[in-house]
Amino acid sequence: MTVIVRDALPEDAAEYARVRRAALPFMLASAAQATFDWAHSHPDAHARPMVAEIDGEIVGTSQLRIAHDAPEPGVGSVNVYVHPEKRGLGAGTLLVRASEEHLARCGATTLYSWVLDEPEFRAFAERHGYTARRSAHFLRLDLASAGLPPLQEPPAGVELRTAAEFAADPRPLFVLDALTTADEPGDVGTELTDYEHWLETTWNHPLFDRELTAVAVVDGRPVAFSAAQTDGRGRYSTGMTGTDPAFRGRGLAKLAKNHSLHRARAAGCTEAFTGNDAGNEPMLAINKWFGYEICATEVRHVRTLG
Repeated sequence: MTVIVRDALPEDAAEYARVRRAALPFMLASAAQATFDWAHSHPDAHARPMVAEIDGEIVGTSQLRIAHDAPEPGVGSVNVYVHPEKRGLGAGTLLVRASEEHLARCGATTLYSWVLDEPEFRAFAERHGYTARRSAHFLRLDLASAGLPPLQEPPAGVELRTAAEFAADPRPLFVLDALTTADEPGDVGTELTDYEHWLETTWNHPLFDRELTAVAVVDGRPVAFSAAQTDGRGRYSTGMTGTDPAFRGRGLAKLAKNHSLHRARAAGCTEAFTGNDAGNEPMLAINKWFGYEICATEVRHVRTLG
């Protein structure tokens, strides 16, 4: 039984997504998403999706890139996923090796990888020279049976809109996204400065659901939002929930997320997923208030090359 690692091809998208869903069922993955992401990757990211196959069957995937939008140079990421039924056959090791070699050639000196917080996965990462850092949780909400908090009217001076209502000019949402992304917990900072790239890869992303994304607006300006993603399989995920720093402490993010969840259920979504840094207590508290429960935990690992 020989494992072959190669570059992913457009026709691999459906199988690539199938393996991702099996290995990490708490995140949305679709063929349309994979195809879109591969076609719209920033050239400076040097992204190179790879697959591992056995007897012509794709059994593993690797998602790798240079963090071109990070303030510091030389930071890369590699996330390898193997189908649960095909683990222990060497696919993961070969994918890690090929991914690291590519990123090293592209100038990466530090690599980050998310690893499920289970003994076999953590041991695998350690064998390959990765050291554990911070952790983050996946949370799940059964939308079909959850008792969502009742909808509330926005406070005076605040109105709720959908992202779809900004279709003529999404730039205000880009500005808000950049503000909230700047202070997200993480090992690698991110700066959103390229509006055209944001339009291309975020606003037009196939998973981004403009109708279910709720935006709190004050004096015509977006100040809080809860971005929604859907996969057409009844699954909903919160891409990002955030508030302009000048408007925090007013419950606007919670207000937006509640409206988004209600709209998602009305649209036929049956499962809702989100993720939180383990140290982000305010958002964890908000999600527990909605009824989300932790369903898995990942640990961020780092390796220095050379």
